[in-house]
Amino acid sequence: MTDWLKGFLVDGIMDLLSGMFATVNDRVADITTQVGTSPSAFEPGVFSMIRTISETVVLPIAGLILTFIACYELIQLIVAHNNLANFETWIFFKWIFKTAVAVYLITNCFNITMAIFDVAQHVISNAGGIIGSSTAIDDSALASMRTTLETMDLGPLIGVYFQSLIVQLTIRALGVVIFVIVYGRMIEIYLMVSLAPIPFSTFGNREQSQIGQNYFKSLLAVGFQGFLIMICVGIYAVLVQSVAFSGDIVGSLWGVMGYTVLLVFTLFKTGSLSKSIFCAH
Repeated sequence: MTDWLKGFLVDGIMDLLSGMFATVNDRVADITTQVGTSPSAFEPGVFSMIRTISETVVLPIAGLILTFIACYELIQLIVAHNNLANFETWIFFKWIFKTAVAVYLITNCFNITMAIFDVAQHVISNAGGIIGSSTAIDDSALASMRTTLETMDLGPLIGVYFQSLIVQLTIRALGVVIFVIVYGRMIEIYLMVSLAPIPFSTFGNREQSQIGQNYFKSLLAVGFQGFLIMICVGIYAVLVQSVAFSGDIVGSLWGVMGYTVLLVFTLFKTGSLSKSIFCAH
């Protein structure tokens, strides 16, 4: 009876560990794939909807804002020259040029924002080619783990079984959190892009252009957040691979869970860290 129980527990523990390895590998691979996908390819249907809303609903509002800013800029140019007492015709050419550039920006703001993310995705893709090759967690140690488990008594095996169950359930729950973080970043990108014409319409005036400049820096921050996520995944993969499962199995199990919690924590920090790097507030 004791031998049967030990065999039952060993098989159960190995199934739990195999499932844990598969969960970790799948989650790491999913992060690498999703972060390396451009906004247009992530969800084409959502992307098309966002573009339509931006061009048909938000763009007219940006046109009104641009009109107000252009008039305000013209008044400022006139007042700056002592109410035309020192009249210089070049100021009108300057105003026409600035207004033309501002109109060009808001009419092509969607293409400009996508170009920013294309640059970020190029960097992320190159990083993914390096990091992705080392993210798969090697399960060759499972055979030696079975040998170690078979030498253990019934009592410790019961403890290892329940701890393995707890660790696997925790890692699955953390996988849901990772899913929310990765997909939440893409939703944030869609939300920011949908309102792109409004901040782009402020570039026609030096005072109001701070809005557009901060928006531009926010786009860079969200885009390169994916690169920081890739770095976190690479560090996590190296740390998990360094865990030795053949010796202290219990310590190794909790070590993997600790590294997974650390991964979730660092993924949460990537957004604020990226914004601080690009001074986007």
